[in-house]
Amino acid sequence: MPRHHEHRILPYTPEQMFDMVADVSRYAEFLPWVSAVRVRSDTPTLAVADLIVGFKGLSERFTSRVKKDRPGAIDVEYVEGPLSRLSNCWRFKPHPEGCEVDFSVDFAFKNRVFEAIAGQMFDLALRRMIGAFEARAAVLYGSSSSSALSAA
Repeated sequence: MPRHHEHRILPYTPEQMFDMVADVSRYAEFLPWVSAVRVRSDTPTLAVADLIVGFKGLSERFTSRVKKDRPGAIDVEYVEGPLSRLSNCWRFKPHPEGCEVDFSVDFAFKNRVFEAIAGQMFDLALRRMIGAFEARAAVLYGSSSSSALSAA
């Protein structure tokens, strides 16, 4: 059901953005609704991790496979949990102002109640999560007012 694409220019290098997104073990530190992470395996090109995501008393675990192609791409594939599908792609390209970031997500819940809730809150939740990644980059690498946003 929900699909979204974001395109941003951020004042960081592709390597910095790649490292931050690839560091799944730290997601509980800054991503809203992620309460715990267990990394099952992690190599330079592939990670498998369980995330516990909770909201208003509901808590679910899902497992994802994270394919890493340094420094330009991260692809997240759904393995198991409450979703019927999840596809999440990050692309990082050099840009005169830092890094061009393309992010897309496409997912659907198995449970129609969760699907209805997600549909109503999808935009707000997604903006909070994207904002959390941007804020994390500012903490790790310093802030700048030169970022631009254009949603597609």
